[in-house]
Amino acid sequence: MAAAALREQLNALLSSMFSSGLVDDQFQQLQMLQEDGGTPGFVAEVVTLFCDDADRIISELAALLEQPIVDFDKVDAYVHQLKGSSASVGAQKVKFTCMQFRQLCQDKNRDGCIMALAVVRNEFYDLRNKFQTMLQLEQQIQAQQ
Repeated sequence: MAAAALREQLNALLSSMFSSGLVDDQFQQLQMLQEDGGTPGFVAEVVTLFCDDADRIISELAALLEQPIVDFDKVDAYVHQLKGSSASVGAQKVKFTCMQFRQLCQDKNRDGCIMALAVVRNEFYDLRNKFQTMLQLEQQIQAQQ
């Protein structure tokens, strides 16, 4: 596929990610840092680190919520960490879901936390799939140049 067509596909993907609220202006800032700094692969590195970290945190949260007695302070600390990571990469939907999740932790609502984890997981998986598609398109565009 020609680089122009790939670039068009990438732009459409990014546009849909913004319009659906999946990512926010912070993600755009990361892209601008890459362009202005001339650091190829910067966004890919940040996105990959975020995805690896979020995957690990979601697994930790699932394990904590399966315990007979839930340590809500520990759950809240992990959710806070995920919220911060999400905010720094511009993962708007994940960040907002974490904000709701934190309130459920503070209320010590186990069932609510389990439901919030399912929502966070779904939002994250959706975002991760979009990020993976974005990175594949960027690699294909680089290969064409």
